[in-house]
This record gives sequence, C-alpha cells and structure tokens, in this order.
Amino acid sequence: MRLTLDEYSKHFKMSKEMINSKLRAKKLNYIIEDGTTYIIVPRNSVESEKHAAITKDQQEQKEKKETIEEEVKKMPTKPKTTVAMVLSLYQKENQQLKEKIIQLEAKIDKLIDDKEQMLRDEMNKIEQVYSKKDEQLKSILELMNTQLLAQKTQTIHDIETVVETEVSSKKEKKEDEIVELKEYLKSLDLEPHQRKIIKKRFLAVYDKDIRVIKQNGKLYLNFSKYDYSDLLEY
Repeated sequence: MRLTLDEYSKHFKMSKEMINSKLRAKKLNYIIEDGTTYIIVPRNSVESEKHAAITKDQQEQKEKKETIEEEVKKMPTKPKTTVAMVLSLYQKENQQLKEKIIQLEAKIDKLIDDKEQMLRDEMNKIEQVYSKKDEQLKSILELMNTQLLAQKTQTIHDIETVVETEVSSKKEKKEDEIVELKEYLKSLDLEPHQRKIIKKRFLAVYDKDIRVIKQNGKLYLNFSKYDYSDLLEY
C-alpha cells in the first residue's frame, strides 16, 4: 500500500518535516512517480496502526470519563434549598442592613453635632469681637461727647457775644432813615433761600402795606417809622 506525504502525515499524525527527515535517513520505503513521492506501507501495518489508534482513543475517553466521575464524587453535595433557609438568609441580610443603617445614622448625628459646635464657636468669636468693638466705640463716643460739650460751652459764649453784636448792629440800622431791602437782607446772616422768601413776602404786600416803599423798581424800608418784624421772620 502506498501513501502520499499528505496521506501519510494525516494517517500517522506525523509532521511533513519529520517524514522528510525519515526519508532522507532511508528509514521509510518510498518510490517517486511523475515527480510525486509515495511511501510504501504494509497493509497490516496500517490496519494495526489504525486499530491501535482506535484503541488508544477509546482508552483515553474511558480514562476521561472515570476521572470526571471521580471528581464528581469528590465534589461536596449541595444541600437542598428550603423555605426556612431562604427566610434565614433574608433575615441575616436584613439584620446586616439594619446595622449599617444604625452606623450611618450615628455618623450623620456626629457630623451634625460637630457642625453645630463649629457654628457655636464661630458665633462666640464674633460676639467677642463685636463686644470689644462696642467697648472701643463707647470709649470713643464718650471722649467725643466730652470734647463736644467743652466746645459747645465755648461756642455758646461766642454766639452770645456775636448775637449781642448783631442785635446792636440791627438796632443801629433800624435807627437809620431808609434802607434798601436787598442791601439790608445781605447784611443779615441768612441763607440765600431765606432771603428769597423774605423778598417775595415784601413783593406780595408792597402795594397794600404802607410800610413798604418802592422807588425806581426797588423796595425800601424805614425802620425809624415802622416795625417789619412780621415780614422779616425766618
């Protein structure tokens, strides 16, 4: 029986490199026809090899089966799940969850307490700062009040002197014969808006009140004859 290199390789499960090596070493009988190499193999050798291969495969399968059976026997038998087992498992998980919840609640309470304590400490610090500021401000105000009182006393004396001077000056002006209203108002210590109010008051009554004299579009007052205190109020 003759086999090509491919057939021989498949049949005997041998690589082509090994077959070529055996051919070079002349360990195999072969012939070459039309450029193709054929290996001469006795038929009984093929049959025995085939039988040996089948026997080997069967033996391997048998050994694998026995190995699997032994491993299955060695495996621990899984207990049968019952309702009681399931309930017990759920109860255990619930208990673990409850414990975790208690731990979380304790952590949350601690965080809240720490936060509140921090806020209290900050408030105390702020109150202390403001208390010190209040004391400083109170001292400053008392000092300023003392200084203002001293200045006020001095100012009152100065004002009394000035008022007496102004009164005497006004009396002297009243003793004059005729004074222009605009010039007289300028001599008084009045604000611009106060002078405007007094001037409007005189303009409103000059044609009805004989005390007001108008000459060349100007208003004049005669303090030697009349009293203008009601029109000069401000």
